[in-house]
Amino acid sequence: MLGKANIAAQLDQGYKISVIKHNEEVDKNRHVLSKIIDCVKFCGGFELALRGHDETDTSNNPGVFRGLVNLLASLDSVLEEHLKTASVFKGTSKTVQNELLDCMLAVTKDYIMEEVKNASYLAIQADETTDISTHCQLVLVLRYIDPHNNVQERFFEFIPLQNANADTVANALMERLGTILPDGQQGKLIAQAYDGAAVMRGAKGGVQRKVKDVYSNAHYIHCYAHQLNLIMQQATSHITKISAFFSDLGGFAAFFSRSFKRTAILDQVVAHRLPGTSTTRWNFHSCAVNTVYEHKENILKCFKTIRDSGDFDPITVREAGGFVRMMEDEVFCFFLTLFHNIMPHVDMLFSQLQKRDIDSVYIKGLIKRFTSSIQTISATLLQGDLFEQHSQTFPEAALKTTVEAYPLLDKAKLKTELSLVYDTDQFRACSGAVNLLQFFVDNNLQETFTETVSLLKVLVTTPMATAEAERCFSTLKRIKTFLRNSMTQDRLNALAMLSIEKKLISSIPDFNTRVIERFATQKERRAKFLYK
Repeated sequence: MLGKANIAAQLDQGYKISVIKHNEEVDKNRHVLSKIIDCVKFCGGFELALRGHDETDTSNNPGVFRGLVNLLASLDSVLEEHLKTASVFKGTSKTVQNELLDCMLAVTKDYIMEEVKNASYLAIQADETTDISTHCQLVLVLRYIDPHNNVQERFFEFIPLQNANADTVANALMERLGTILPDGQQGKLIAQAYDGAAVMRGAKGGVQRKVKDVYSNAHYIHCYAHQLNLIMQQATSHITKISAFFSDLGGFAAFFSRSFKRTAILDQVVAHRLPGTSTTRWNFHSCAVNTVYEHKENILKCFKTIRDSGDFDPITVREAGGFVRMMEDEVFCFFLTLFHNIMPHVDMLFSQLQKRDIDSVYIKGLIKRFTSSIQTISATLLQGDLFEQHSQTFPEAALKTTVEAYPLLDKAKLKTELSLVYDTDQFRACSGAVNLLQFFVDNNLQETFTETVSLLKVLVTTPMATAEAERCFSTLKRIKTFLRNSMTQDRLNALAMLSIEKKLISSIPDFNTRVIERFATQKERRAKFLYK
């Protein structure tokens, strides 16, 4: 027992009793704090403002957080007694809120970094935007394969920038990457995906070039969803007649939005609102085209009603008459029918490009050509429908280019393994790199086909789009609103993490206990949270 037990605890009965009382008090305090953490998690997960206009006990508007705490107190006698009698630590102050948010952010980041540490490869997605306070925010998203062989795209943080030039963005990214990938792990970063802006894609002075100078395996990926959007913009703006068609189409929603009286006629006759056209949306003009096509007769009737009713001013009557002639025009009707047939295919491609688990092999079946030779060649090596052809003539050029791009692969061993893969019918049935990787895992073939599995992990980890970064921006705009525009950067990151990664947080074992441990050791506290 020497050195393993506290002598005082063994000999002094009074000390034993004091330890028991202390631990009972710790149990109570931890129970209360866990309930408060649950309230903070709920507010953060549903992007609700924690604080109200007045948080005093007599206030009629204490905020969602205080309302939740009071609701839980009505269901939990221990919490209710604590709120009534607490004099040292009540747990509902804004200081405690901020400290708990910091601890929750730190616990979640530690969990993500532990997953990244165990992953074979890592890719990043980054994009910048301006928040409601006109501050430039750079979002960083990590993509990797978790220990369960699932593709994960994790929000890491919003990084405030003084400006959006290449040096500032690259320095901010490399500063964060230095903490995520310590010395000796630089080769783990195999891809960086951006939206294709000049600052990001510059071949000599762009962000991707500066990052690649430090992380040599970090190949640049131009987001395919952005590329498709650019293609649609070019196709609909450089052909005069098509450009005129979409310009006219955008006038429908604008016409009705300028007057509640016009909107009332639209609701009465069509019973359906007309969406506006936008060149920045993922689905471009698809909603406007489909709505006008599907409700064409009713919309035409609506314009005629406005034109012939005599209840509108001359300008409205003239514009309505112009829309009637437009909708009866053969050229307009032709383009409306044409794009109604085209847009579903574009929408399908957009939806596929925004999935988290897409890979270059899967995209190969959706897009005819790749703009990046590395992605094209790598996808060709493991494209299932080409396995039979490769078994006859091995793709030497593709293998050479792939190994040059990723020196971590053993060329001779990879060629031997791929030759076996090409000759086996079970492998040919797999569609996409994700399914093929899962096949290797399910059949315990990772040790046998080590280089092929490594190549598959590279392909799966490489992001094909930056849709997750765009989703993070949507969350940013919901969290940092006009009425909440003065929140600090740490609080913004914590609330964003609770919202974006709420599924991850709910799956972390003993999340509340980890937060309590960090909260208790953060500084000296009068309330007791640590066991003796």
